[in-house]
Amino acid sequence: MTRRPSRLIGIVGYPDVVALDVVGAFDAFAIAADMIGGSVPAYRCSLLSPSSEPFRAASGLRFTPDFALEHAPPGIDTIIVAGGGGIRTPSIGADIAAWLMRRAARVRRIASVCIGIYGVAPTGLLDGRRVATHWRFALDVARKFPALKVDPDAIYVEDGPFWTSAGITAGIDLALALIEADHGSEVALQVAREMVVYLKRDGGQTQFSAPLRFQVAARDQLGDLVAWITAHPQEHLTVESLAERAGSSPRNLTRRFVNSFGLPPGRVIEILRLDEARRRLLTSRGPIEAVAKSVGFRSADVFRRAFERRFRITPRDYRNRFCVGAPLAPRGFAALARGRPVDRPRDRAGADDSRTRVASKVGHSPKQLAPAAHEVTAHVMKPRGAPLQRRPGAGGRIRLS
Repeated sequence: MTRRPSRLIGIVGYPDVVALDVVGAFDAFAIAADMIGGSVPAYRCSLLSPSSEPFRAASGLRFTPDFALEHAPPGIDTIIVAGGGGIRTPSIGADIAAWLMRRAARVRRIASVCIGIYGVAPTGLLDGRRVATHWRFALDVARKFPALKVDPDAIYVEDGPFWTSAGITAGIDLALALIEADHGSEVALQVAREMVVYLKRDGGQTQFSAPLRFQVAARDQLGDLVAWITAHPQEHLTVESLAERAGSSPRNLTRRFVNSFGLPPGRVIEILRLDEARRRLLTSRGPIEAVAKSVGFRSADVFRRAFERRFRITPRDYRNRFCVGAPLAPRGFAALARGRPVDRPRDRAGADDSRTRVASKVGHSPKQLAPAAHEVTAHVMKPRGAPLQRRPGAGGRIRLS
């Protein structure tokens, strides 16, 4: 019987690290080891740091390293460099890069989370390779390390023995991908379920960022033109009008777009409009049709198809999943608030919830759930007996939060 190896994961932290970059990976591997079972744990994790002294994350969380880098144990299988502002401190970044150079030949994989790439890129190990980082730093990484092929949209990237990921929670995506590579999709899926996260989430970083690919690729005044398009998506944008603004002929402008971005102007315009639409979906509560029109789409159906093609998620699902405000109420609550019959699934007993039963479940009286002037929106329920809170400027809208 073949004995399964116990893989040692070295996670590199330092002062001002992002705590979730560290603990997210620790927990993912620990849960995987617990689920795999056996007398020998599938994974063991050690926290490494340039110094053996305790340090604090950017959030204030205090960490005590298991080892200083110079005393790191032999046999490390995978090194993961966490992200955080501290790694851009010259002394910290240089110490990590120097240690990676010494260890690279003796480990199976090297990974970085978020801006942990600033500790790996100076080694030259990533030169010529495709990499990911936090969308907000993609342009800076591309400028500082021109030999890297920065993908500003990727959640994580595997290129040979090197793995890089986007920011913060993407470190969990990265850990799940490493687990999947080691033990298969079924184990990774079990870990994802336990952590209540997606094994492979919909969409890329484009869901959260500006059109970084164009900022990274622009080499001349096209960058200014892209910025103008982004600020005026509702305009009637044609190759001719853009060429006039850029002081160029339509043919020459098209050639420059293709040379810089690999896309013709019309496709770039669509991408920029969709990115602005993504932002407006999260910052306004207007109808999706109105958002589509506000960014230059004359048809809501064309907008929906283009949005799903670009982001791999529908506009409505995107708003519901990522909106930081209170989501729209379930149909049952909205109907109940307006005094109409509630159309909702039947409960286990086979009977519909009446207003009294709904009120009882959320800890309020039926009177509190009487018809409102506008709309009731459900957020996170308060403990029983907590009063309803009216948001400033919300008019007649009430949030149960």
